[in-house]
Amino acid sequence: MVSKFTAEINKVYFINQYTLVHILEGSGNIQVDFKNYSDWEDKIIYLNKGQYIKFMSDNFIVRFIEFSDEVMFNSKDVRVLFKHLVSLGYINFNDCKDCKQFLSSTTFNDNMHSLIDVSTEQWFWQNPFGATKDEYQIIFDIKDIIDKEYSEQINVKKLSDYFTNSKYNVKHLMKNRVGITISNLIRKKHIDENKKELAFTDKSIKEIAYEQGYKDPAYFNRFFKKKVGQTPKEFRDNFDYQRRDQFSQNLLELIQLFHKEQHSLGFYADRMNMSVNTLSKKVKFKMNLSLGQMIRYELINSAKKMLSEKVTVKEVAYTLGFEEPNNFSSFFSKYVGISPSSYAK
Repeated sequence: MVSKFTAEINKVYFINQYTLVHILEGSGNIQVDFKNYSDWEDKIIYLNKGQYIKFMSDNFIVRFIEFSDEVMFNSKDVRVLFKHLVSLGYINFNDCKDCKQFLSSTTFNDNMHSLIDVSTEQWFWQNPFGATKDEYQIIFDIKDIIDKEYSEQINVKKLSDYFTNSKYNVKHLMKNRVGITISNLIRKKHIDENKKELAFTDKSIKEIAYEQGYKDPAYFNRFFKKKVGQTPKEFRDNFDYQRRDQFSQNLLELIQLFHKEQHSLGFYADRMNMSVNTLSKKVKFKMNLSLGQMIRYELINSAKKMLSEKVTVKEVAYTLGFEEPNNFSSFFSKYVGISPSSYAK
């Protein structure tokens, strides 16, 4: 099934089928499973059942492509698209000519298998963790076990026992290739599922604690507060996904309007009628990133657009409020990874 729509700001879109999210237009951040992303442009995103996506401004035009279960897991290789480890299942759209060809079509029903195949091939070509295909199978076997047994008090020892006949040391493999320990991956799964239960159900906190494998609700409260910075009740009260407040949209509009002239946090705090400290805390909670990161993102986005349109580095620097082109070049290189002139080429 294929659907195209203008996304509602801050609306939670629950993923009930294996889904490819193709963002056709829009600017700003997206949120998936309580984590915000600003690096989604020129990429296509695969989401698994049980995830959610939220768009943090009102100018997103999005295409959802849903896959049937039969299309999906004919091959274990497909897991690399949907079983996210530390980030989203990004495919670099501009590097995948076959992906572009499929997504430029308005009908996909006859090509669902092929779209999955070329995307999987592209993912392995990108090879984000620098692993072999055999190593990836072990890594995603680990993820499968954690997803199924996280609430049954699975730990590193129990998980490692599944791989006693493997030639790989699973603890070292996960740490060296993915950059995250198995214990942290288990903990992250716990926290994400705890958040979903608190945010999207009416269950009592005590009930959630027991269902999520905690023997003592008081310990659940302490553990959650330590890892998230809020008690379960505070998190539930503050998230309130049914409410469509305009805070995020108002702030994004201000930054989009003034980021070329105004880089200081104080300017935006004044416009939002808050102190810098209050605004920064609210942004951090609601958007899971800092106000400074939001401003930098808009500056980088504008810079990329102008450089793509062959505006000179000097003109871009002055247009974006930098006193010297060298200052802009250093800023761009630091956050993009290449110089402005290299990006323009």
